[in-house]
Amino acid sequence: MSSGATPGEIADLGREYAELKPVVAEIEEYRRLVSEIAEAEAMLADPEMRALAEDELPGLRARLPEAEQALRVALLPKDAADARPAILEIRPGTGGEEAALFAGDLLRMYQRHAEAKGWQFNLISLTETELGGVKEAVANITGEGVFARLKYESGVHRVQRVPETESGGRIHTSAATVAVLPEAEAVEIDIPAQDIRIDTMRASGAGGQHVNTTDSAVRITHIPTGIIVVSAQKSQHRNREIAMGVLRARLYDLERSRVEGERSADRKSQVGSGDRSERIRTYNFPQGRMTDHRINLTLYKLDQVMQGDLDEVIDALTAADQAAKLAEMEA
Repeated sequence: MSSGATPGEIADLGREYAELKPVVAEIEEYRRLVSEIAEAEAMLADPEMRALAEDELPGLRARLPEAEQALRVALLPKDAADARPAILEIRPGTGGEEAALFAGDLLRMYQRHAEAKGWQFNLISLTETELGGVKEAVANITGEGVFARLKYESGVHRVQRVPETESGGRIHTSAATVAVLPEAEAVEIDIPAQDIRIDTMRASGAGGQHVNTTDSAVRITHIPTGIIVVSAQKSQHRNREIAMGVLRARLYDLERSRVEGERSADRKSQVGSGDRSERIRTYNFPQGRMTDHRINLTLYKLDQVMQGDLDEVIDALTAADQAAKLAEMEA
């Protein structure tokens, strides 16, 4: 990095260094532990040191399997997108207005989680219902390891609760769909000008309240796929930039899905496959329970989860994904 590399090369080398550093640390820890065990075993032959060695060896040997496992995990092939920022998309599914209200709850949950992690959460577009629910929300989240942590959130999230719109006190089931896409760079996804149509329009919020009074909102239609992206910030120029970024992320995700589908016939059975038709989680409000169906994890801390405390479930999903990959490598 100090040998005259260009800024772009320095950035690439910096990312590579950051990826290799924890691997090297695990290798050094494993080697150090093996060396300490060998030294302690050699001390067994010395009558004066034998008692000390016998005292140290059980603890050293007990730590070895853990160090071996940590090293195997560190050496697993990395998802090239793990270090990228993410595009978060939330839409209501079945359940009408209650589904839209739940979509709003999910948006706030992820926003609070991002704040707790020190990430930047930037709302790109938000379409609300009259009652304050969410018809569609798109956000950009930047920070360290964002996609690596949030990629397991893609799928159908189901809620069971008594809706605010229900007068009889009956529990309803509704759902919302979450998509987490890795942000793509312009050099990775080339979008020819003839493949898109750009329209400008006036941005407005729920109840007809205008976000601004100029035609600054931008809608981009990708003609080959039919993907439509809208950005409604104050600057039309910025909206074009944001919308193109979201479009690139969606096209990049399509390509990733295609490649992964070809690479593994078992992809849909793996944790974090990104299959957004899959029901991944249930939030049961009467019981205060959240269940992730992919790993049969149930937590009775729904209030904390809805406040953005997602680390326990994300850690469990990450561990399950790593275990599945290790099993696949060792099979």
